[in-house]
Amino acid sequence: MSATFVGMPAFPAAAREALADTQLRRNLAHATGTIRAKRAAVVGEVAEWEELRLAGAAIKDNTLRRLDEHLLTLEAALQARGATVHWARDAREACAVVAGIARGHGVDEVVKVKSMVTQEIGLNEALAEHGVTAWETDLAELIVQLGDDLPSHILVPAIHRNRAEIREIFRREMAGAGRPAPDGLTDDPAELAGAARLHLREKFLRARMAVSGANFAVAESGTLVVVESEGNGRMCLTLPEVLVSVVGIEKVVPTWADLDVFLQLLPRSSTGERMNPYTSTWSGVTPGDGPQEVHVVLLDNGRTRALADEVGRQALRCIRCSACLNVCPVYERTGGHAYGSVYPGPIGAILNPLLKGVGVDEQTDSLPYASSLCGACFEACPVRIDIPEVLVHLRSRVVDAHRGGPPKPEALAMKTASWVLSDARRLGFAERGLGVANRALTRFGRGLLPGGRRALSRLPWPGSLWTNARDLPAPPRESFRAWWRRAGK
Repeated sequence: MSATFVGMPAFPAAAREALADTQLRRNLAHATGTIRAKRAAVVGEVAEWEELRLAGAAIKDNTLRRLDEHLLTLEAALQARGATVHWARDAREACAVVAGIARGHGVDEVVKVKSMVTQEIGLNEALAEHGVTAWETDLAELIVQLGDDLPSHILVPAIHRNRAEIREIFRREMAGAGRPAPDGLTDDPAELAGAARLHLREKFLRARMAVSGANFAVAESGTLVVVESEGNGRMCLTLPEVLVSVVGIEKVVPTWADLDVFLQLLPRSSTGERMNPYTSTWSGVTPGDGPQEVHVVLLDNGRTRALADEVGRQALRCIRCSACLNVCPVYERTGGHAYGSVYPGPIGAILNPLLKGVGVDEQTDSLPYASSLCGACFEACPVRIDIPEVLVHLRSRVVDAHRGGPPKPEALAMKTASWVLSDARRLGFAERGLGVANRALTRFGRGLLPGGRRALSRLPWPGSLWTNARDLPAPPRESFRAWWRRAGK
């Protein structure tokens, strides 16, 4: 199971390939449509939903302004309750901590609660280098892992798979990873879930160490919180002897009263449920109950970089609900793999450049452009992250990061336009040239725009870079200046 996002192409190339996969588009349209409908129903039940959104955003912003203080409070509370706290500046340090704990206990396998942050740092691959196998126990994550695949959604990592594909993965791969799939397995959802339950049960009972993330970390009591729908998280958090939780530093909330707001916002925005079936909380070590050794790794990995960005820091409010993915027209047509990260969709388009920095690689720099700026993501976000605002902001930063190098075609086009439009004589000459372009419509153009206006829909290179994806309204037969002169004004 070695699939990674390393080396993924820039979004335009990856999206073009995804758009050609009709089965993928059908799977995505069905799944996102179902989730949207469930969310709309339960959100519509809450009369004060907008007030909850405002409260969630305010709590997150206030916490981020004093993040250093809240983290120290969290550390002290965790240590007072018997947990060991580790600080990790980046993915390498975090992976080294977890691998060191595994080696120290002589374990060769761990069970995992679904965790975006451990995927972000490539923990499974890092553990494998040390001879430790990490087993995903969330149903969708298990499907992805057995299929040597990549996650494509924050909430439903296997959203790009349908039931028939999942059945084939189980039949083909389960035996090589443990208990085989039952004979005669069908694609009935209940049967597929039962097969996964039987396959995972032996791993839960055998594992001596578990790894989790955390949806929230309550500073005042040193409490970590995981919300989930299947019960696999509860098994990982209670059965093994050793528990290691990797937590992004932005997950802290100051008090239990603050947590109350998010436990109302998150389930409705993510799974379309009034509350999560399983909400697990733990504070350090309790003698005779649950893991007797607890480690918490507080991870930065670019979060302080994002915090320093006055416009972009609002992305750190994110509670990983995936509501923005489910309403995004771009995500629905391309899927999550095109974003080249464990954080896909609108939130991934801003979070990845904020965490990694712009001007580092082409793939990351392409993400702020992976949007139509329609604003549906902002309307759906339970903590009011203005994703379109951050996208535009990051686009400007991408442009700034490439100043001084060879100019791109778009920059050359803008410079040429500026040169033409800044001089009346040059502008007049260009307007006369538009008449030539109008006559070219007969040769290269085809079709009509609304209102009967003619359009250029096929131009030779470099104009084809535009007309391959959109029509270009035909230039007017007569410029305003020519009309002015003819009319004797």
